[in-house]
Amino acid sequence: QVHLVESGGGLVQPGGSLRLSCAASGLSVSDEIMTWHRQAPGKAREWVATLWPGGATIYNPSVKGRFTISRDDAKNTVYLQLTSLQPEDTAVFYCLEATSMTWGQGTQVTVSS
Repeated sequence: QVHLVESGGGLVQPGGSLRLSCAASGLSVSDEIMTWHRQAPGKAREWVATLWPGGATIYNPSVKGRFTISRDDAKNTVYLQLTSLQPEDTAVFYCLEATSMTWGQGTQVTVSS
């Protein structure tokens, strides 16, 4: 059974950084298409970034150049490095494994002074 657990969220000031983690069990992240999504208050969930097994990545234009998706195969974990955070980045961030369509429980990111 696939299980994803996000962590690393928190409260950060504008311009700050965070690293989110998505620890996986029941699959190997190196073999799967892994994605990050976010849902801001009152808004629909939106796609943020995708990491393919071969290492290719693609980003939502709203985060390109500020967020970086990566993985550690030994830890079976996918990361999302967030930099230059702005209040509009406030959201619950989720990871998703694309084949099984398994979601994690989410981690809250709040950007505020």
